[in-house]
This record gives sequence, structure tokens and C-alpha cells, in this order.
Amino acid sequence: IVTVNCARLLKADHHATNGVVHVIDKVIATTTNSIQQIIETEESLETLRAAVAASDLNSLLESEGQYTLLAPTNEAFEKIPRETLNRILGDPEALRDLLNHHILKSAMCAEAIIAGLTMETLEGTTLDVGCSGEELTLNGKPVIANKDVLATNGVVHFVNELLIPDSAKTLFELAQESEVSKSMDLFRQAGLSSHLT
Repeated sequence: IVTVNCARLLKADHHATNGVVHVIDKVIATTTNSIQQIIETEESLETLRAAVAASDLNSLLESEGQYTLLAPTNEAFEKIPRETLNRILGDPEALRDLLNHHILKSAMCAEAIIAGLTMETLEGTTLDVGCSGEELTLNGKPVIANKDVLATNGVVHFVNELLIPDSAKTLFELAQESEVSKSMDLFRQAGLSSHLT
């Protein structure tokens, strides 16, 4: 699937006497803001704005390049427990891993993100694309709330849930989501939870 500023290419290579015509499915609007400027001006990305500033990713997101930012909205940050959020925001390494897990190495418009695709993040992890009815899913969750916000250095998709990589989780959080959750109950009963958090 080929896109031009997130407009889908419908028919290519119509040769004319004075050039070539390609047919696309929408009008291309001018793009003047970088990804960083979109974060700074969008009210629903207030928490992300603070997180980006705290992790020194501003310069990356305003630099030349072709990135895709899966931008977690304020609502996405509010969905995770306050204790977990405060821990990640207070740990520069975990915060950087979390944000890099939301940045793709290339510009990917929604039209070109198809089920079965595996996308590599800046952190080096992967996100699996699927579908649930009409909706795209990332790692099994239909999280894309607003798509194809174009920037001069890539594209932004707003997501309504945080995609937390393993490297930003504590041992306890990792274990709760795995096959050793019963073992975690035993650690808790033995008063050893603090070592895992």
C-alpha cells in the first residue's frame, strides 16, 4: 500500500503528453508543524508533553527524519494505576524506554498499517498489528483513537492506552501478567513483595 502524506494512492502512472498523473483518495493539506510542535499545542497530550520533556526526547521529535509517534493521550496515562505512573515518571530510564516503545523508526500512515505486520520501535521492541472488526489493534488492543496527524518529520497517531514495554515494568508487574502469578501470591504472603517492586 502506497501513501502520499497519508492519502492512499489509487491509480499510478497515467502518462500524459506533459507528465505523469497519480490518482489519490484525498486532498493533501500543507504540513508545517514537527511532531514536537504537535505535542506542544495539543491539549489532550499534556501528560505526554511533560514526559517527553523529562526524558530529553524533544530534540529527537523536532529533528529531521521520518518517525511515527503513537501518542498516548491524557486519558491513556490516567488508565494506569497512579503508583505505577509515578514510578515510571520518576525513573528516567524506564520513562525513556516507555516513550521509545511508542516511536517507530519510519513514518507509517494508518492506510499502510495492516494486520499481520510487525513494527519495530525506537526501543528495539516490536508491536504486533491485528484487527478487531473494523479497528486496527496493537498487541491485541484496539488503541488508535485519532490517526494520521501529519508532521514535517513524520506522522502522529493518538492512542488511548499506554503500551508499556517489559523494560519499564517491575518484576512484580511482569510476573502478574505471566504464568507465575500464583508464585507471586506466595511471595506476597511471605512478605517479600517489596523486593519484587
